[in-house]
Amino acid sequence: MRPGLLRWGCAGLVGLAMLAGSGQAAVIAVGPLESVRRIADAARLARDGDTVLIQPGTYTGDVTVWPQKSLEIRGAGVRPVLDAGGAVAEGKAIWVFSDGHFKVSNIAFRGARAADHNGAGIRFERGRLEVRDCLFEDNEHGILTANFADAELTVADSVFRDAPQDSRSLHHLLYVGRIGRLSVEGSRFHGGYQGHLLKSRARHNDIRYNLLVDGQAGRASYELEFPEGGVAVVVGNVIGQGADSANPTLLAYGAEGGRWPENRLLMAHNTLISEGWRPALFARVWGDRLPDDTRIMTRNNLTVGFGIFTLGLPGRHQGNYALPPGALDPLRLDFTLATGSLLRGRVSRLEQADEAALRPTAEFRFPVGRTPLVEPARWVPGAFQRAEAMLTGVAPP
Repeated sequence: MRPGLLRWGCAGLVGLAMLAGSGQAAVIAVGPLESVRRIADAARLARDGDTVLIQPGTYTGDVTVWPQKSLEIRGAGVRPVLDAGGAVAEGKAIWVFSDGHFKVSNIAFRGARAADHNGAGIRFERGRLEVRDCLFEDNEHGILTANFADAELTVADSVFRDAPQDSRSLHHLLYVGRIGRLSVEGSRFHGGYQGHLLKSRARHNDIRYNLLVDGQAGRASYELEFPEGGVAVVVGNVIGQGADSANPTLLAYGAEGGRWPENRLLMAHNTLISEGWRPALFARVWGDRLPDDTRIMTRNNLTVGFGIFTLGLPGRHQGNYALPPGALDPLRLDFTLATGSLLRGRVSRLEQADEAALRPTAEFRFPVGRTPLVEPARWVPGAFQRAEAMLTGVAPP
């Protein structure tokens, strides 16, 4: 047995620690009925390669920094809830990841507040972080990253919701700094307040099969923003702005110029919805602030509601269509086109080599997640190819 495991057992600190595989990694169980009752203690005891298994329950004020270089942390069974309870680690977040490769799954992060109004569920500094099947609610930021260009963040099948009703600062549900790569898939964002649903300064962004629909109670500004350009591949998402937003723009690109050497905005098979009566800008690009070689392309997107999309937008645009207000029903989460829709088959085929990444291979699955896409006989513009009605009235987990 690894000496550290024996030492922890003798001290009565380890609820469950067992050898796992040739690397002799340990599984450390945390919970009210375990010897290790606090997550902060597990963070202090765990070594590189270990797994921390958190039992169901609410962990109030149990905030921590994870100093390891490699670690997996997951909730067991019913998703455990981390309630900040007025505490944040290092004045930053419920959990802080300093530098390493971390995997986090099946955890709820709630109520993060900090003195600088930037309290996060997770503060990700450097390395690689994979977040799956997690819930972030009522945090000043759900996830907030630092600005290391070699960092990578992956978010899948997670929910970000309910920004604080606080005007002292802009609270984004997901705020990504100047990192190397961001991937977000199968996730749901709603209930913003003055800040954005998703804001990213990353060099490369891959945003696919998400539901970024603010909802009736939402008052987000932008639904999706890339203020410093970079590569932004936006495929198969539903992007919806509520009637009470103070900003007419849904997707914004390059408002602060182009920081990165390559700048591309590629949008395909998204459904963009404005629920207000004020004309919307479904996408806005600040071309005068971006390098001359910036590439903008939109293919087979569907807009619903009053507003403009490609008119005045630089770049190449094909197969995009507009529907009037009320053609789809965001309140009932109904985003499909009828079997007999005249738009079936009216798309621009994505056949060129550089267009392969824009062809959807999945769709958002209610209430959260993704499902593989069965290629239809006749493609339609927008995020969903199926003709049957979707599940309606599904509340997020």
